[in-house]
Amino acid sequence: MAIRPPLLQRGDTIGLVTLGSPLDANIINAGVQFLRDIGFNIVFGNHVHSFNGIVAAPAQQRADDLMHMFRDPNIKMILATRGGTGVQTILPYLNFDVIRQNPKIISGYSDMTVLLNSLYQFSDLITFHSLMLIEFRPETPVYNFNQFFEATSTLNSPRIIQNPPNIAIRSLVPGNVTGPIVGGNMTSLVNALGTPYEINTKGKILFLEETHAPSTMIFRYLTQLSMSGKFQDCLGIIIGECTNCLVSYGTTFEDLIHDLLVPLGKPLLINLTTGHGYYKAAIPIGANVNLNSTAKTLTVLNPTVS
Repeated sequence: MAIRPPLLQRGDTIGLVTLGSPLDANIINAGVQFLRDIGFNIVFGNHVHSFNGIVAAPAQQRADDLMHMFRDPNIKMILATRGGTGVQTILPYLNFDVIRQNPKIISGYSDMTVLLNSLYQFSDLITFHSLMLIEFRPETPVYNFNQFFEATSTLNSPRIIQNPPNIAIRSLVPGNVTGPIVGGNMTSLVNALGTPYEINTKGKILFLEETHAPSTMIFRYLTQLSMSGKFQDCLGIIIGECTNCLVSYGTTFEDLIHDLLVPLGKPLLINLTTGHGYYKAAIPIGANVNLNSTAKTLTVLNPTVS
């Protein structure tokens, strides 16, 4: 049974961590001020502002920051400053039993994907493929904030995850399945294949999104996921956007979905606005959802916070 973290409320304390690539201090400080202005207290991890080349700090130090946030009873939510790269390197240093005993909201996307899924897989914790610190700014669409707070601050259930108006979710294979939802950024998921933190899709609904990748790379990713049994094991598939992805050899991202995934015959929705796109639906990793690709709906069935 997946563990639902407590509700997030104004006045709560958010623990800020940088678990992958470093982020400019001005961007961090602007996001922190935004969160304070809307009523939250902020606690900084020791390495939020650190810079160690490709990553913010050595893996052990970044992992220690995360574990400190889980152990601190005053922290209600853990928020990543950004993704980037290198998040998977902290996984061997995490205590998943301690995390299971101290459930908290944790939100992110991009390279945070591997952590979100690992926390569900090894700690039974529902996590949120949703906003990071870089989205907490005035320019962010209201849709994104509505999605985030509806997922983390309410007990609305069932909750239908809908795109913004005039952006259609489309069905390529009709069907109706129910199960826990897992997934996120393809690069992050593929990088974890063959490791102890490889995603488990058996009996799950798998969703995928990507950014700035040519079709040749997407072809490789989808092939690797297929040869690893991830599509064969899953109940159904949801495809988000491939934001700013490039066409290779006249073949588009959607061409690859038609060629490689439609023949599997599993319920398949595409064009969900989540991840790296302008609009970001909040996906609760580990929550039970109903994927009805005949009706073109995705519904969260159980409350994702308690």
